[in-house]
Amino acid sequence: MDKPKVVCIVGPTASGKTALGILVAKYLNGEVISADSMQVYKGMPIASAVPDIKERQGVVHHLLEFLDPLDQLTVARYQELALEKISEILKRGKTPIIVGGTGLYVDSVVNNLTYQEEDFDENVRRRLEKEYDENGAENFHAKLKEIDAAAAERISPNDKKRLVRALELYENCGVTVSEQYENSRKTESPYEFIKIGIKFDDRQKLYERINKRVDIMLQNGLVDEAKSFFNKANSKTAGFAAIGHKEIFPYFKGEISLEEAVENLKQQTRRYAKRQLTWFNKSEDINWVFPDLSEDIFEDAKKILEGRNLP
Repeated sequence: MDKPKVVCIVGPTASGKTALGILVAKYLNGEVISADSMQVYKGMPIASAVPDIKERQGVVHHLLEFLDPLDQLTVARYQELALEKISEILKRGKTPIIVGGTGLYVDSVVNNLTYQEEDFDENVRRRLEKEYDENGAENFHAKLKEIDAAAAERISPNDKKRLVRALELYENCGVTVSEQYENSRKTESPYEFIKIGIKFDDRQKLYERINKRVDIMLQNGLVDEAKSFFNKANSKTAGFAAIGHKEIFPYFKGEISLEEAVENLKQQTRRYAKRQLTWFNKSEDINWVFPDLSEDIFEDAKKILEGRNLP
């Protein structure tokens, strides 16, 4: 018996995932499930590039702007919510389309992973956080590399939360993040996933798109949005951690000019895109489309879908 099909549109930031996802949804009579770790939060539509009602073109979108920025969304909880939405969409006779650049979210659903919430020692977490702050990101990252090189390759030295989590898991449970990932695979997924990725043959073209997007975000009021978070921010809020906000905060403190903050934002966004590409390049089952080599990536996507008997 054929499994129900779920389409995934993945790729780096500013590559055109949202637009392609909407076109595919209209083509397949589908609904979109966001797989973006920042778009889940309320009050930051500019920094997180949430598509507005007009952009959505009547396509139903799920898991957008439903969470308070003070709250945390674990990968396990995202997986649970996404699977609920997939089931609901299929029951309506429509095609679920997962769209986003957060590789952990996508993999949690596609690979049908099992997540076990462990009872961790808060003292260990606080000690590791202090060690990160005092010894520096690179030294802390090197510590993870010694015990789990594969995880260290995936996790940026600047990603304090995930680095601390990885070492915390090892100290508390004696297993690495990579071992947990391999051990967590459950039974085969009840769905067939068709993954379409957006990539640029000339990466400079992507970086130009990123720079242009930042300029548009500024025109749309990014500085005011960031300031609303700066006035009430603490390190635990999503608004504080969001790319697009935290790079502007030093400007509010008078430490740098707005021009310097904007250039830093563009640089950090380009680095984030590079990390996303590194993540998705490890997947062997992604069908890539190239905007800088193609006349129409939607037509390319249609051929991929037709090859998998969709619609």
